[in-house]
Amino acid sequence: MTLPAEVREKLAELELELSEGDITQKGYEKKRGKLLAPYIPQIQGVDPSLQIDNRIQASSQAVLPGSKHNKSRAANTRDERFRSDLHTEAVQAALAKYKERKMPMPSKRRSVLVQSSVEACTPPDTSSASEDEGSLRRQGRLATSTPYQGHGHPAVEHWFNRVIQGSSTSSSASSTSSHPGGRSVTTTNTTAHAALNANAAATALADLMAHTQLGVPVNSRVSSKIQQLLNTLKRPKRPPLREFFVDDFEELLDVQEPDPNQPKPEGQQMSPLEGDHLGMVNKWPPSLPAALQRWGTTQPKSPCLTALDNVGKPVYTLTYGKLWTRSQKLAYTLLNKLSTRNEPLLMPGDRVALVFPNNDPVMFMVAFYGCLLAELVPVPIEVPLTRKDAGSQQIGFLLGSCGVTLALTTDACQKGLPKAQTGEVATFKGWPRLLWFVTDGKHVVKPPKDWHPQLREASNDIAYIEYKTSKEGSTMGITVSHSAMLAHCHALTQACGYTEGETITNVLDFKREAGLWHGVLTSVMNRMHVISIPYSLMKVNPLSWIQKVHTYKGSISSCDAFLNVFQARGLRPEVICPCASSSEAMTVAIRRPPEMGVPPPGKAVLSMGGLSHSVIRVDTEEKLSVLTVQDVGQVMPGALVCVVRVEGTPYVCQTDEVGEICVSSGSTGVAYYGLPGMTKNVFEVSTIPIISSGVPISDRPFTRTSLLGFVGPDSLVFVVGKMDGLMVVSGRRHNADDVVATALAVEPMKFVYRGRIAVFSVSVLHDERIVVVAEQRPDASEEDSFQWMSRVLQAIDSIHQVGVYCLALVPANTLPKAPLGGIHISETKQRFLEGALHPCNVLMCPHTCVTNLPKPRQKQPEVGPASMIVGNLVAGKRIAQACGRDVAQLEDNDQARKFLYIQDVLQWRAQATPDHPLFLVLNAKGTVASTASCLQLHKRAERVAAALMGRLNTGDHVALVYPPGIDLIATFYGCLYAGCVPVTVRPPHPQNLATTLPTVKMIVEVSKSVCILTTQAIMKLLKSKEAAAAVDIKSWPMVLDTDDLPRKKSPQMYKPPTPEMLAYLDFSVSTTGILAGVKMSHAATSALCRSIKLQCELYPSRQIAICLDPYCGLGFALWCLCSVYSGHQSILVPPLELESNASLWLAAVSQYKVRVTFCSYSVMEMCTKGLGSQTEALRLRNVNLSCVRTCMVVAEERPRIALTQSFSKIFKDLGLSPRAVSTTFGCRVNVAICLQGTAGPDPTTVYVDMRALRHDRVRLVERGSPHSLPLMESGKILPGVKVIIANTETKGPLGDSHLGEVWVSSPHNATGYYTVYGEEALHADHFNTKLSFGDTQTVWARTGYLGFLRRTELTDASGERHDALYVVGSLDETLELRGMRYHPIDIETSVIRSHKSIAECAVFTWTNLLVVVVELEGSEQEALDLVALVTNVVLEEHYLIVGVVVVVDPGVIPINSRGEKQRMHLRDGFLADQLDPIYVAYNM
Repeated sequence: MTLPAEVREKLAELELELSEGDITQKGYEKKRGKLLAPYIPQIQGVDPSLQIDNRIQASSQAVLPGSKHNKSRAANTRDERFRSDLHTEAVQAALAKYKERKMPMPSKRRSVLVQSSVEACTPPDTSSASEDEGSLRRQGRLATSTPYQGHGHPAVEHWFNRVIQGSSTSSSASSTSSHPGGRSVTTTNTTAHAALNANAAATALADLMAHTQLGVPVNSRVSSKIQQLLNTLKRPKRPPLREFFVDDFEELLDVQEPDPNQPKPEGQQMSPLEGDHLGMVNKWPPSLPAALQRWGTTQPKSPCLTALDNVGKPVYTLTYGKLWTRSQKLAYTLLNKLSTRNEPLLMPGDRVALVFPNNDPVMFMVAFYGCLLAELVPVPIEVPLTRKDAGSQQIGFLLGSCGVTLALTTDACQKGLPKAQTGEVATFKGWPRLLWFVTDGKHVVKPPKDWHPQLREASNDIAYIEYKTSKEGSTMGITVSHSAMLAHCHALTQACGYTEGETITNVLDFKREAGLWHGVLTSVMNRMHVISIPYSLMKVNPLSWIQKVHTYKGSISSCDAFLNVFQARGLRPEVICPCASSSEAMTVAIRRPPEMGVPPPGKAVLSMGGLSHSVIRVDTEEKLSVLTVQDVGQVMPGALVCVVRVEGTPYVCQTDEVGEICVSSGSTGVAYYGLPGMTKNVFEVSTIPIISSGVPISDRPFTRTSLLGFVGPDSLVFVVGKMDGLMVVSGRRHNADDVVATALAVEPMKFVYRGRIAVFSVSVLHDERIVVVAEQRPDASEEDSFQWMSRVLQAIDSIHQVGVYCLALVPANTLPKAPLGGIHISETKQRFLEGALHPCNVLMCPHTCVTNLPKPRQKQPEVGPASMIVGNLVAGKRIAQACGRDVAQLEDNDQARKFLYIQDVLQWRAQATPDHPLFLVLNAKGTVASTASCLQLHKRAERVAAALMGRLNTGDHVALVYPPGIDLIATFYGCLYAGCVPVTVRPPHPQNLATTLPTVKMIVEVSKSVCILTTQAIMKLLKSKEAAAAVDIKSWPMVLDTDDLPRKKSPQMYKPPTPEMLAYLDFSVSTTGILAGVKMSHAATSALCRSIKLQCELYPSRQIAICLDPYCGLGFALWCLCSVYSGHQSILVPPLELESNASLWLAAVSQYKVRVTFCSYSVMEMCTKGLGSQTEALRLRNVNLSCVRTCMVVAEERPRIALTQSFSKIFKDLGLSPRAVSTTFGCRVNVAICLQGTAGPDPTTVYVDMRALRHDRVRLVERGSPHSLPLMESGKILPGVKVIIANTETKGPLGDSHLGEVWVSSPHNATGYYTVYGEEALHADHFNTKLSFGDTQTVWARTGYLGFLRRTELTDASGERHDALYVVGSLDETLELRGMRYHPIDIETSVIRSHKSIAECAVFTWTNLLVVVVELEGSEQEALDLVALVTNVVLEEHYLIVGVVVVVDPGVIPINSRGEKQRMHLRDGFLADQLDPIYVAYNM
């Protein structure tokens, strides 16, 4: 049953309207349904749209017909794709297998949804056509050519089965098309099955549709999505994970062992295939210019070339006479009329660029032959449209390496080129300086009578250079000699049976490849008439060239499903002649016209699985994944062809093996211009094929064609792909074009804008990974797109048995375009890797395709006490222990030592040196806001004590809620005078009460404070209406403001009975979000002050500058305690003031000539970011930092070496010594363990292997070695402090340079947690624990940090060798993944490095999934670029698969006062959906 002709015509028109975007998908389906309704029996339970979804991707691979006997040959050089008809039915059947797969859909902020490309809505004629430019999308009429006609309901089977068995004439790969054209996929053999399978497939598909509508609305709780993600990941992955390598230090990735069951070639070794003998022709001219002279003088009126305009009207016909005279004029002008400084500009043999638009073949032809007559070498290139064309820089590189100084162009084209301000043509990026010469009539001169061009016999000199772009995007120039050009014309004439005076139609690019060989060179040899059809016309009216063929009685061309449409109009299948060619080897094979008595066309149905192992297996039972390939005819006359293995030594393939086709003939390219190494590889010796015995097959040099194929029966050549499209994924080969075809078979019309899909591979973690990028139609919805993406993944997985690593959709019209409007693949890949693709949807599937991760680590049994300590060696190494100087032996004239209590020291100083200034607070302007001498401080403290004594009992806890300043210090001592226990609390932020006030409330409650002391302003704030919204303000304890206390002296000071009494509580939120208060006794307080005094050599005559928060840890001690103890003056700079004046701290340091200063990482970061560009301005303001001896960063983490180094570098110009900056280390159990101080060696830096750290081992490596991580010593161990490194599990001591927990023993350890909010049972043994063997008497406190000690070659102040402590990170923070221990900061550092727009990053785990949160500093369009880059870098550097990537705004990652990331708060915010992310990607 055949559809009536008029219905078919209407269907064809509809397809065209849809492909050009003139009709919506909905309108298209409605109209098509109406047209087909009478011919389709409805089948129950099947979506009618499925029944008729028989769209064939017709591949318009364009052609050049030769006239006479209506024969044609497809040199399908149209843009590389779509040959494939991997048909929808195979894909649908494959999809039907995956019914219940639910995947979490990415969530996206609304603003990201609306972005689409600016030009997305260009009208059809200007916007680019689909990848297959102007592809003829036609309703393939299957019924005419399918083998099922006789059976039951033919129509039904065809609609369902869509087995395009009948495209018996489809072309196979050709010059640029790497793809055998007519690939179709066969699903079944028997009709009965067919209907059944199809039914099942359709219902399954409907099912699939129903299920993949994800059950999760976008704004739902994140955790349900993660649950879905986990469910998806629980399914066993298909590729079997073979033997893993055991992680030794030289961590080798899992090398995939070849599957023993994979198919291997079994055929004989192939013998080379010879083409026919190249016949002799009587009057064959000795060279191409000689042929032109002959026709130009003997047949001047004979038409040579007819050019059509964009609407298909003939514009101009160039005769042979005109071509001859105009070429001569141009040749004469170029050689004689162009000069620089009286020297001729061009000499014979010079290279000249030909820049002609695609719609002006006449001017191009004149210029080309003009150059040949002048013995110049033409280099035809594309017209550069903008200064940033994709690949334009590479073309510039080619011109530069060819030494091109002159470009020929037309007047119109020259006017359209981008201009510089001077009005001259702009210099394009990467291009050499060119002189532009317009070849139109008025610029060329007539040669004198006695001048004649030299017409030599064809020699081995270069005739022209053709450009070619490689897979990586680099552009090479292929040189073609005069003799090769002539031989190629000869071979084409013989193979195609061209005769003198014949007419051919050329719809190809006449500047290169087949368009040039047939339409410009061979045509002149045979005095043929070429009808040149411009590409733009093809796009607007794909039928134009067929109409022209009819008008001019020429012949016609194309392939594939094309035949289905035109057979009814008298097209004979046997006239379609596909060919295979490549820039290097020119034409390799071409199907001969039928009258030459050649064997009939061949067709092979090959197993995709076999092909992926480079083995030819004719269709196996697994019907889903097959490829139907047409032959490309016989080898060219005079050529010798063989097929060699793709990798390694070029061994000749066996007969059932796919390899690279190599050609030896006189008509191939000669070399890559200026690239001798690559030339050797492709054109010369190294490609002489070798037979298995190791003997070369012949002594003639062979040229690699970059075509992959094999030789079939009847000596027919088959091409299955191109080297450029080859992707080798874990040892199996896949062809990019096959993957494109599969993706296109999944309802392409609804989602993919004009079929534009790019497929390429990127190398991640030592294997190729497949990336698919498609342009999304502007009207596609989020849900639909996501569903389409998941189905494409499933289809590719089923049909090619390979996972897609990343699938991205970009807005319509945004992918970089190749010259004829296709996708510029290498540029797309480049943008993907640089994060400049700006996709609007991304789906990454690393979990399914990364199968070569190292084996998860199993814990080894540890060395037990049996490896007994001998003396002070453990396991053969010195025990890792170190101590600061012994306090007892340090005799100094320390007056404060006489006092047991710090408040006594203050009273003593108030009497002994009443006017000595202790504190000086600066405001944002840099002026002194307040000061306090010893006596003033004492008096203010007394007032506070007097106010408290009547109201509170001794031992009561009092919360001090003050901004940084003298009030805070005075009330602290007032509490001690009154016998109360002070608790310093950061005041709430008035603009952000909702988050800051609850913390204040929590500390007040947890510390059991009975009273709050504060200022009037804060007191109002605590009881305000806004506060009531955040906390219960009625439950505050008594609040006193200390602004206007009466001048009253307290009756007597409280004297604690023993120094072990509690002095104050120190509350701080750890990085893991736990609020922990530690108890500091009077003894510990004094010991701490004494230790710091000794380390920093602090005396009353000294000044130090402090830019820290005064609420906890070392910051509190330096701010409130040390000055009182040591008597030095402290210049206090509240960090908050730096927000309005970043230079405040450094200006103060310079102004007061401070030698010792302390700051936090946040402050250092503010200075590097805020002042990095202003060092010159600061110098002019006389800021000089040469006075600084030590600048210490107070921290409770691994030193941030990058930050300290950049700070040192930036402020070196202001005199900061590079040796000055160092870090301190403290933690909850002991707030000051290390501190650089003023004496002792500089901090050292070591480089450790990051992979060893994951296994809790330290392996020192050289700087710059791969996987190296720099660790800086955390300052010198303080006097009186002992440190040991213990095994976290066995609690035994460890040896030197072994990683373990840092334990500390010192008189200023805290005495315990007051309460640990959040984990009540927390760890009494943090404060008193003992080693399990060795010195089992000493009581240690566990810091909760991993680190190691290393004895250095340096000497301490005491003359001993110096032991350096390196802190690696907090144990609570580490992530246990794959049995290894990761420090979040290492992963975060890698991520931040991966893209310039990532401002900050934090990672955490959730149910074994790694979640990466990145802050995007840039436009939201970049958000989705980050997903792939983040996934790549974490895989490459840490061997981890990222589960979720969350892109958020800057400032979302919470940071505490010390500048540490609060990863746990972030995690809670993420799970509770409070981050308002820009995009959340769930990696599959």
